[in-house]
Amino acid sequence: MSLDVWLTTKGEPVQRKGTGVFIRDNGKQRELTPEEVAEKWPNAEVPEQEYETNEVFEYNITHNLTSMANAADLYNALWRPDEQGSVYAKDIVGQLERGLKRLQKDPDGFKKMNPDNGWGSYEGLVTFVELYLKACKEYPDAEIGVSR
Repeated sequence: MSLDVWLTTKGEPVQRKGTGVFIRDNGKQRELTPEEVAEKWPNAEVPEQEYETNEVFEYNITHNLTSMANAADLYNALWRPDEQGSVYAKDIVGQLERGLKRLQKDPDGFKKMNPDNGWGSYEGLVTFVELYLKACKEYPDAEIGVSR
């Protein structure tokens, strides 16, 4: 089980490239680069494709990090923005900033909360929050989407 979040704009679509080949890696889903596809499946021909989208950010992370996110006061902003009335990226910027500071202030304390099964990590949550915060600041009027 995992959390999927995305930001969608109503403006001009953005250009993206991708292989369309995804794997689970350290508690999150990610798209493989053409080089990674060729390494894993040498005989596969998977070209990188260009496409337009209004989805300006997407991320997937394991539910195993909910306790850590809750301890950093990030759970509602990440997992349940709709339930707190957050519709747009700008609505959660403050929560993401404060939660990221909490995570960065006590890395050793939060690392103790790393899942025993190895799916997800403190570092993974920090990276997720950093990237999400950057996207929220870049696209403040983007609509938040969540699938849990």
